[in-house]
Amino acid sequence: MLERSFRANWERAALSNYQGVTLKYSDVAKRIELLHICFRNCGLEKGDKVAICSKNQANWGVCFLAALTYGAVPVPLLHEFKPENIHFLVNHCEAKVFFVDEANWENLSEAEMPNVLVFVRMSTLHYILARDEKLVQAREHLGEEFKRIHPDGLSPEDLDYYEDTADELAIINYTSGTSGFSKGVMLPYRSLWCNIRFAGETAEPQMTCESQMVALLPSAHMYGMMFEFLFEMTIGAHVHFLTRVPSPKVIMKAFSEIHPDAIIAVPLIIEKVYKSQIKPIADRHKTWLSIPLVDQIVLGKIREGLINAFGGNFEEVILGGAAFNPEVEQFLRRVKFPFTVGYGMTECGPIITYAHWNRTKKGSCGYAIPGCQIRIDSSNPMKVPGEVQVKGDNVFLGYYNNRKATKASFTNDGWFKTGDMGVMDDDGYLYLRGRSKCMILGPSGQNIYPEELEAVINNVNYVVESLVIEDNGGLTALIYPDYRQAQTDGLDDDAVKQKILDCLPEINKLIPVYAQIRKMEFLPEDFERTPKRSIKRYLYQR
Repeated sequence: MLERSFRANWERAALSNYQGVTLKYSDVAKRIELLHICFRNCGLEKGDKVAICSKNQANWGVCFLAALTYGAVPVPLLHEFKPENIHFLVNHCEAKVFFVDEANWENLSEAEMPNVLVFVRMSTLHYILARDEKLVQAREHLGEEFKRIHPDGLSPEDLDYYEDTADELAIINYTSGTSGFSKGVMLPYRSLWCNIRFAGETAEPQMTCESQMVALLPSAHMYGMMFEFLFEMTIGAHVHFLTRVPSPKVIMKAFSEIHPDAIIAVPLIIEKVYKSQIKPIADRHKTWLSIPLVDQIVLGKIREGLINAFGGNFEEVILGGAAFNPEVEQFLRRVKFPFTVGYGMTECGPIITYAHWNRTKKGSCGYAIPGCQIRIDSSNPMKVPGEVQVKGDNVFLGYYNNRKATKASFTNDGWFKTGDMGVMDDDGYLYLRGRSKCMILGPSGQNIYPEELEAVINNVNYVVESLVIEDNGGLTALIYPDYRQAQTDGLDDDAVKQKILDCLPEINKLIPVYAQIRKMEFLPEDFERTPKRSIKRYLYQR
């Protein structure tokens, strides 16, 4: 697929650093060929591991594709990982080559990664360090070797990329989950193919070589990698990497300039836009929104402003990676904003369920994609939440060098145990209730899903986000207040905390009696988060 796409789109733009360099498909192909020569000089064999650790940038895409098309196994590492974690993971995956960003390299030690043959600077693709002096000399004469192999330059017909098989290991992707230390997810080529086929055949509308995509999620994470980068490379689309921290301001500016054809995001981005821009407008127009016909005019204006803010050219916003706030979802449905909520996991490369925005159901994350089956481990899957279990082409092979974790993740009859709890309706639509590991047992045996309680708390003014935990037999809400907005409104820290505390009786009216919040505690700083912006829950359990 990549070979065919590169040949057909040779002179089209492929990868750009936002407000920086742009590489055409021919440029990417040439850099890949140069790296293939380096791989051969290093003695890299098919199936050897190539670690990649960097912020989003065009050369990240080049290095990933170079490893994949060589037949090596790319191992993307999130650049937010701490240095000691990076050392451990590079060694754990047995990487022979390591592409690394300057910012990460400053805090790393080659002595801690003794099995790596070559360390390569991501921005320039020059060697930082090679264990063998012969490799340094070969790198210095790389241009000459390229000319010897391709005396007339590289042409589309010269491309001859590695031919994979369905169950062969393609990628090792280390999880960045909320419940503990990273595990190396081994994804086969059939998983990549299943996800690419979904994006090309099931998602609407069909993207083409004319399409533009803004890559704002970490490319080292499967959600961003698959749907903001890898799929686009197979169809000849143009990917714009946000190389800066993707704050809402930076994201919205990029959307307004690039006008992407589809938008992949996590709920937190939409929720921030809702709380800062939409909710204040809706609150000011409460009276108008209660009058029939007039309310449709106001809602239409809000919808138009939202669509323009996201670039005005997209078919839908696809949300995933975390639970979506029910109040935000309800309002966006009321204004007919084109969004949908999908569901996936790294172990499924990542997509599991999806429905186009005009076929979604409130509170649902869609139905199983082609090539994937879902079942609920429950006595009554339509009413009683049970674990979501998955089988299909998208499911991973297991965890790298971790047989115990692999065995624990599959049922005796071969279904992957996601650890998520949910129910499924007659039409096959999935409704998630929370993580099984996060579920709290109530005083009379009731199942309490903290995510549902947090959605209520997060709607309170001045609450950025909350986390509900079990605490000495009761429920405590840990809260990170919006101190900045409070200061703007003339409130000091104690005053904003008291305002939130005053809302506790109203919060408890909206949740079941057996799930009442007993107390609130306030954090001076934001929660520690994964790159998907999910809270690392395990750090806050008591």
